[in-house]
Amino acid sequence: MRAAYMPEPGRIAVGDFPVPEARGEGQVVVRMEAASICGSDIHNIFDGFHNPAAIGRPGYPGHEGIGTVSESRSSLFEPGDRVLTVPMGRDGACFAEYQLIPDAYLLPVPDGVEIPKALMAQQYGTTLYAMRLFWPDEGRSKGTCAIIGAGSAGLFFIQLAKRIGFAQILVSDLSPERLSVAKELGADIIVHAPNESIVDAVAAATGGEGADLVIEAAGYDQCRADAIAAVRMLGVVGFFGFPERLGNAPFPQYDAFRKVARIQWAGATQAEPGLVSFRDALRDISAGRIDVDYCLGEQYSLEDLPQAVEAARHQSHGKVKIVIDLT
Repeated sequence: MRAAYMPEPGRIAVGDFPVPEARGEGQVVVRMEAASICGSDIHNIFDGFHNPAAIGRPGYPGHEGIGTVSESRSSLFEPGDRVLTVPMGRDGACFAEYQLIPDAYLLPVPDGVEIPKALMAQQYGTTLYAMRLFWPDEGRSKGTCAIIGAGSAGLFFIQLAKRIGFAQILVSDLSPERLSVAKELGADIIVHAPNESIVDAVAAATGGEGADLVIEAAGYDQCRADAIAAVRMLGVVGFFGFPERLGNAPFPQYDAFRKVARIQWAGATQAEPGLVSFRDALRDISAGRIDVDYCLGEQYSLEDLPQAVEAARHQSHGKVKIVIDLT
C-alpha cells in the first residue's frame, strides 16, 4: 500500500508498505477513503512534538480519518462498515491507504452522510467535548464569548457559542478569509490581528468588564495571555490551542490570579468514555445541526501530502481545512 510517513523530524514522505493485518482481538483494518490535516499534525512534523516511536511508521501522524472496514477481528464491526477513525494522536495512522486500528477508536458513520462532511466529525467532536468542559452549566449568564483563532476549531466554537445562547460573540484571526467565514457563521464582531486587538475589542464591547468566556483556539503564548487579559472577573478561560513549544512557557499568572479566572484545558477527547462527543458530532452533522461546508474547499491526493502539510503549515492561504483524498 501507499502511505505517508515521517522519515525524520521535520519531513514527511510517501512510500510503499505492506498492507496491515488484523491479528489481535478487537483489531480492525480500514480501507481509508479520506483524511484531514490537524494543526497538531503540523506540530508533530515540524515542531518536535512527534512520538519518537512513530518515526517511519506508515500513516503517522494523521488521526482524522474515514473509510470502510476491510478486515475485522472485532464483534462490533464487519467488512463493509463505513467508520470514522479517531485514534489518539500519538497512534495516528490515517495518512495511508489502509489503517490498522483498535475497535475502541472506531465509530459507525450514519447512512446518507457525505464522506467529506462525516470526516469533519473528528475535529468538531473535539470542540464539542471542549465546550462542554468550558461551559457545562447552560443556566449561567450568557453575555459575551470571545474566540481567539478562526481555524476549523474556532469556527466550530462560534456555532456552539450561538447554540448555547451568548448575546455577543467576538472572533479574532490573522486571516481575512477566515474572518469572513466567522462573520457568516454568526460572529458579531471580527478582529483582524495583529493590527487589531481582541483585548481592546472585548473591552469596548463590554464596557470594560471583559468577556464571560474566552476560548483560545490558535495555539500561541501571546494568545493565551490575551485570553487572560480579555476575560472578566470570575470569568472562564478555555485553552484549546496546542502548546507553542515543548517545556515551560510564559504565562500571566498574576493577572489570572487577580481575576480569579476559572481556567480549563481541553484535550484527549478520544479518552471520553463511549466517545460520546464524537458520536454526537456525527449525529449533528447527519441532521444538519452544524455547518461544515466551509471546511471542504481544498483537497490533495496522498502523493501530494508533503505539499499539503506545507500548505497547512502556512494556514493554507486562508483555507479552513485541508482534506486528503485516499481513494
